[in-house]
Amino acid sequence: MEAAPEENKTSLPEESPAAEEKEEDVEQVESDHGSVEGDFKEQDNSEELSEAQTKPDQVEKKISETFFYNYEDIYSRPFVTENSGIPVNLLTLKHSFGYDCTRRANLLMMDSQTLLYIAGNYVVLLDLKTESHRYVRSSGGGGIGFILAHPTKQYFAVGEKGRKPNLIIYDYPSLRPYRILRDGTEEAYVFGDFKHDGTLLASVGSSPDYMLTIWDWKQEMIVLRSKAFSQDVYKVTFSADNEEQLTTSGVGHIRFWKMALTFTGLKLQGALGRFGKTAVSDIIGYVELPDGKVISGTEWGNLLLWEGALIKVELCRGERKPCHSGPVSQLILEKGELLTVGKDGFIRLWNFETIDAADSVDDTGLLEVEPMKELHVGKNVSLSFMSKIHDSGQAFWYAQDNNGAIWKLDLSFSNMTQDPECLFTFHSGRIEAISVSPITYLLATTALDGSVRIYDFISDRQLSEMKFKQGGTALTWAPRVVNPKGSLMIVGFEDGIFRIIEVYDPKGLPVIAGIGTAELNLRKALKPHAAAVTALAYERNGAVLATGSKDKTVFFFAVEDEYEPIGFICVPGPVQALQWSPPSHAQSTLLILCENGFVLQVPAPVPGEHNTASTYQLKNLPMQYFHFHSIKSRIKLEEEIALREKKREEKEKAKLEWIRQQQEMGNKIEEEAEEEPKEEPLPPIYIPEEPSPILCGFYSAPGKFWLSLGGYDSGFLYHCEFSHDDQEDPEDRKDEPFEVIPMEDTDNNPIHQIFFCTSRVWMFCGMQNGSLRAYSLQEKDLSADTLKEYWSFSVHDNDYGQIRGICSSYDDRFLITCGGDGNIFTFNILSPEDVQKELKAKIPSPRSGLEKEKAAEDIEDSNTYNIEEVKQKQEHDRKMKEVEEKKQKKREKLIALRHEFLLLLQKNQKLPKHMQLHREQFEMDRKIFEELDRQTAQRIQLVQNELAWEHEKHSIGLQKLRKQFRDSLEFDTVVVHAIQSNHQISTYRLLVMSHKYYEGKERPSWERTVLKQAWKQPEKKQISIESKRMYRANNGTRISEGEEEIVELTEVQKPTTRYIESRREKVRRSVEKSDKVKAKILKRKAEWEELYKSKPSDDYESPKDVEEIKAAQENIGCYKLKSAPNYRVPEQELMNIEKKVTQLTSLEVLIHKRKVNMNKEIMSLRDLKVSVIEEIKCFVKELKCIQAALDLPERLPLPLIPQLHPDEVPEKKFEYNTDILLKFKEDQEAKPKPQGQLEGSPSYHSFRQGFLRAPSIKEADSMTQAAGAHQMKTASSVVTEQQRVSETEKAEPTEIELEILKREKIKNLYLQETLIKKINALVINFDAELRFLRHKKLKLDVQMKNAELRYVTWYQELLILKNFEKHENLRRERITTLIGEQEAMQPKLNDCIAQIEDRKCEIIRLQECEKALYANFQASLGENNEFADFLTKVLMKKVKCVEKREREAGEEHVNEEQDEEDENEENDGESSLGTDENSVSEDEAFDDSVCPENCSEALFQNTIQLWQKRLEIEEALAKEKKVAANLRKKYNALAKKAKELETSLDTADRELDTFQREKQQRMNDLYVTVPLKLHQVEYLINGEMPHDFSQALVFTNQSLEYLQRRIVDLHKEKLMQRQIYKEAQEQHEQLIQDKKEMEITIRQLEEKCNYLMMKKFGRLVDFEAVQSYSANIRVEELEVQIMEKEYEHSQELKEWEKRISHLQQQLMKLTKENSSKLQQLNQFCFEKHQLETKLAALKNDTGIEFQHTRTTDIKEKARLESRLKRIAGDTALLRQEISLLNRKGGY
Repeated sequence: MEAAPEENKTSLPEESPAAEEKEEDVEQVESDHGSVEGDFKEQDNSEELSEAQTKPDQVEKKISETFFYNYEDIYSRPFVTENSGIPVNLLTLKHSFGYDCTRRANLLMMDSQTLLYIAGNYVVLLDLKTESHRYVRSSGGGGIGFILAHPTKQYFAVGEKGRKPNLIIYDYPSLRPYRILRDGTEEAYVFGDFKHDGTLLASVGSSPDYMLTIWDWKQEMIVLRSKAFSQDVYKVTFSADNEEQLTTSGVGHIRFWKMALTFTGLKLQGALGRFGKTAVSDIIGYVELPDGKVISGTEWGNLLLWEGALIKVELCRGERKPCHSGPVSQLILEKGELLTVGKDGFIRLWNFETIDAADSVDDTGLLEVEPMKELHVGKNVSLSFMSKIHDSGQAFWYAQDNNGAIWKLDLSFSNMTQDPECLFTFHSGRIEAISVSPITYLLATTALDGSVRIYDFISDRQLSEMKFKQGGTALTWAPRVVNPKGSLMIVGFEDGIFRIIEVYDPKGLPVIAGIGTAELNLRKALKPHAAAVTALAYERNGAVLATGSKDKTVFFFAVEDEYEPIGFICVPGPVQALQWSPPSHAQSTLLILCENGFVLQVPAPVPGEHNTASTYQLKNLPMQYFHFHSIKSRIKLEEEIALREKKREEKEKAKLEWIRQQQEMGNKIEEEAEEEPKEEPLPPIYIPEEPSPILCGFYSAPGKFWLSLGGYDSGFLYHCEFSHDDQEDPEDRKDEPFEVIPMEDTDNNPIHQIFFCTSRVWMFCGMQNGSLRAYSLQEKDLSADTLKEYWSFSVHDNDYGQIRGICSSYDDRFLITCGGDGNIFTFNILSPEDVQKELKAKIPSPRSGLEKEKAAEDIEDSNTYNIEEVKQKQEHDRKMKEVEEKKQKKREKLIALRHEFLLLLQKNQKLPKHMQLHREQFEMDRKIFEELDRQTAQRIQLVQNELAWEHEKHSIGLQKLRKQFRDSLEFDTVVVHAIQSNHQISTYRLLVMSHKYYEGKERPSWERTVLKQAWKQPEKKQISIESKRMYRANNGTRISEGEEEIVELTEVQKPTTRYIESRREKVRRSVEKSDKVKAKILKRKAEWEELYKSKPSDDYESPKDVEEIKAAQENIGCYKLKSAPNYRVPEQELMNIEKKVTQLTSLEVLIHKRKVNMNKEIMSLRDLKVSVIEEIKCFVKELKCIQAALDLPERLPLPLIPQLHPDEVPEKKFEYNTDILLKFKEDQEAKPKPQGQLEGSPSYHSFRQGFLRAPSIKEADSMTQAAGAHQMKTASSVVTEQQRVSETEKAEPTEIELEILKREKIKNLYLQETLIKKINALVINFDAELRFLRHKKLKLDVQMKNAELRYVTWYQELLILKNFEKHENLRRERITTLIGEQEAMQPKLNDCIAQIEDRKCEIIRLQECEKALYANFQASLGENNEFADFLTKVLMKKVKCVEKREREAGEEHVNEEQDEEDENEENDGESSLGTDENSVSEDEAFDDSVCPENCSEALFQNTIQLWQKRLEIEEALAKEKKVAANLRKKYNALAKKAKELETSLDTADRELDTFQREKQQRMNDLYVTVPLKLHQVEYLINGEMPHDFSQALVFTNQSLEYLQRRIVDLHKEKLMQRQIYKEAQEQHEQLIQDKKEMEITIRQLEEKCNYLMMKKFGRLVDFEAVQSYSANIRVEELEVQIMEKEYEHSQELKEWEKRISHLQQQLMKLTKENSSKLQQLNQFCFEKHQLETKLAALKNDTGIEFQHTRTTDIKEKARLESRLKRIAGDTALLRQEISLLNRKGGY
């Protein structure tokens, strides 16, 4: 048990007794429940109880209530390698600063003052008053999964992580381990829950098993278990109101469990929640309701109400707003009210009754509910869990904030409610960087939450905090040489900014600004990088600061008061770490570690030596590169080779030892060549495609360094050195380390941090799994021996708590670690706790004048330019300024030249004309203007090209708009107004009908091609067959021409073949004769069968009657109400989606057609109005001309000219010209919206030029007026002529002229009146036409409205059909399948019946043969034969053999299975044989192989032959019976299956009928609107129209008339059917009488036939059997074949004899030749021997002195040759291996 310092310590009570006392406390009791033993198998998501439940008599141990474990025996301790000398208590936990706020449910209240949470491998108990800590460490060291409080708060459970983790129940407040639950999961516990009464505990595990376990925790027994799900499970809870119900939830699921007691025991049955139409969501929070429902949250913030594993309704707020703006993390049912906790920082209170009774009101499944009350905890608050506790009689809630805080909340929602109180704040998420003050006990940390925090790790408290917008990524405290006070720190952030922050004690200021013990002040902010700052490092002398970033740059700053930038360098990858060379190195260099495997070394830049006028990049700074090349695969290969060699040597050594032992024992060892087992091929060398990331590294010597890598290359520390060859491209380098040290157990757990204490006595390593390692460095240099022994301790979370930073205090007394789990731990390093009382952290004093300084300017915008970008922008601005100055000078010079030119022109103007120069003469060169024009044209073309895309874009946009809004419109709304009235008529606005309604079905063209191919294939086959025949014929001719000998042989063989042909002809004639007889018999049988088939059956029905009944059933009609329970939908009226879609389509087409016709009539009316207006215009113009000749009093008022309304010509809205577009542009510019900017853009010009030019309305009107004037020219010619005459002649008219004028006047008056009447008639006629068409359209509107109502109804029916379609298709497919199986079954049944009939016939035939055999035997015996008994025994003898016994057993089995008829037949056969066991025993008493004396030999042999035939018949009969029995079994099985199919088909039909009734019921529920007029309502009650029409029926007039006529027709039809029935009855009686007479006649003829047969043959004879009898044709054919084979074989034997004799002659000849050669060889050998003897005699005395040396040389030569062969063999093997590796991509 870890403890805080003395002032924070809380001592534990004494532990419980030891194991001996435990055994005394254990009692032996009988129990009905026991622990679950053995493997658990998941079956239907349920798990049965163990055998203990089924065996109630089993005695088990019961743990005493007073038993406790000893904490010292179970908590995990550090691991120390043996004989390492490292003390176990190297580090002791001092304090924990962090809080894992991102962990689910990491907050637990045990009482009003004690708060529990998980910190890595510890459970922290925080005292809220004293803020002291107590710690409970995990037992396995693998981490902690969850914590859980008992309902009584007397215990709390800790679910751990690791291999086979424990679930430990601790007593509170003593913290003694009370119970340890084992084997509940494989890897980790994630959540748990106590039952409401605290008796049971449910836990759920993580991957891979996701095991849900129910515990009897006090007895440490598993009650039930089952796999919860196949993905992560977040939560499990017992229902507070239903003891048998549990719920689990997690990734994309929620599951409802029930502990059900079945006949096999208690089971867990899980029902998975189905989301249905709702999107699948991860479910974090839920709560069970008292009535069994469950309400859960979602990722998008709504609430789901579950009932029976289905979503009943989805709840949201008004206006479809979500209940929370984000995931709902927790739901709590508190005193009849529902609380929801959201990650949006809101806590909302809902009315429980409203939610419990909620139900969906529409198809969306959403229901809007408003919360009663809500609490917003604060800004940037993300609540994930709350725990309730009572304090002083008032309930308070403690809330976990994912953003790093713990809140105290009052949720009473009253006038006295307290505001939310933030108790503690922490870093949110993982700690990114950590650093310790170089002079005191202060600690600084930063994280991605944007905060920088200062801790005093002596007094264990947080001193200060500073927040920024961006997250911190790097931090370092300025060394003593830079800041002797130790008050400065550098913090890097993820936006590329680093800030210089100073910490000071505000008490040292003249005016205390704050109340804290330490304050943070921003001193400066700089942005050197464009991405996150990942590393900060001060040069050893403190003169230079280096910053590294993910933007692949390293920036250098001169460390002075202002941190002036020196410059930056670019590196090949994102910077992982920076380290300056230690003081022991001669040169100050910077080691740069990149993530992608690059390491660089650069010297420290000297401030002021580099030119930074235009850029800060240091291009001349020398750099050394090291590109890590993976060698791990090669190391593993060498280890494998060494291991195999070692095994081989051990094997050889063991073999030699065994041989030595055998020799010592005196056993003779036979040397046998043992085949060595074939070794597996060595693994190829592997190089990862992506380089392994560098995690950390440090200098070992100048130019040398150590690296720790992740990924594939983890598991080693690599000692590397920079190469002096820097000419090569860094990307192409492949540098390898020169020394490698393997690190134990780091292949999958690489080292992320390496830290050396100040004295370099200890090296601490931070691991990926959150553990801390320590290596003792007695020597300064690292080596394999030094790093073999280590100390390891699990501190942070083992899954995601990788150590991000390690540092020690300036005096090496304390060690601090931070991890990815957000925890910060401080440890004592081998220092006694007593010293801590004297230690105290000193906060630096403030600088002088700090209070007077202005606050430093911070960089608020993360997108601001970095230092280099500012420099580049300044340089760019400078260059642009120079360019502008040059342009300005040129402009001024041009202005001066223009001014001078104007002066010259003025002087030229003042000169006399003859002295003036022409304007062209001022042009120095015409080509210049041409060139300018050309350039202008080019620029215009260029602008057009630049605007081409915009032009095309807007053209396409216009086309799309037309296609979307105009092309799809067949008719727009056109309103035609009457001229003299307010009547109007409008067209229907119609869209173009889709082509799918008009598609024609044409026969595909590919069918002709297929038919052609099908015709060609038989032709090809025919050609190939004919070619084969021709080929065979040609071959036959060649063979016949080439083999004359065979022809000669065939001529010799003619007598034999003639005999065979004669025999064959005889057989053929016999077969023909037999076939004719059989054909005659078959023909007669066929005639009888045809006659019997024509005989009607007893249930025969006339086809005519059947057709009439069918027609009546189809046409008589079913007038049951569709809502009647016994109503069945007729087959022809069954509706499916296809039929309904066809109905809807046809209705839509009909509606469209009617509307189109009406629109055409209205458009014709509009055209009529246009023509009427034009005609009226002509008449009015003519009328004006006429009235010009009349006096004013005589002129009638001119009728008004009708005008077309804008809605009568809507197409003119789309007509435009340039004037319209310009006006539109002006209107747009006049608007306040900033759309006027489009004028200068290229898109505006494209818009202006992109449209096609159309005539304006004014131009169209002028054209119309010109046309009207042209038409009036002829009509007004007379009037204009009269006006001209009257104007020119002003003399007094004569009488004739007066008369003419009078007549003209009368004519003009008449014309005036006539024209006005015509105009009025046109207007009246047009208005009449419009009213008539309007009346017609109103009627059509009524019809269209009815059609639309019908369409709506049909569409609702279509939706219903779609909902039912899937189930209906499944049922119909099942029926179709069953019908198909039934149809397939019928041929099998028929075939089986036919085979059974065949077997029966065969059995009858064999029994007849058997009877005939016995009759033959009796006939051969004659009468009174003295050897009758003996011969009968011989005939009835049985043969004992295995086959016979099997046949008898088969007969017995057949007899059991056969029906009664076959049993009788078998009994008859057995009685005729007369054999039983007694007969067998009697057979043994006589010898049947010898014919008795005086017995006829022929009779005896005939009996033997009959015996053999009898055995054959019996064997055949047994086989046939066995086959018949098997067929009967098969038939019974098929019949049973057919019956099952029929039953299933009937069931399926009934289900389909039920389904159809249900579908019809759903369709009946639809409301159908039927508009009726009052005279159509005939449903009256007491002569009045009722208010309720629910009992009324709606009929069409035609249907009602048809029903009335049908009554009369049915009455007439009934009378007619009675008459027909009477006539049929009389006919039936007559037929029965005729049948009786025919039967008497047949009986008489049969008696006469039998009498004639007895008279002629003496007995009844079967003529068919006699006629079908013939010779055994098959035997005859076989005899002919035997003769042919014998003849062929004799010819073949002669051929082989000839070949044998020929080969014997050749053998004899070869033997003679071989003998002569052997004699020659013998002679040669003899001569050789003589020559060797002579040669030996000559050399007897020469070379004796060299004989010994020659023997040595020979031996040496042989040795060298053998060695050369061995080397050659090894070389060949190596070459093969090299080639194999090259082929596999190795090196």
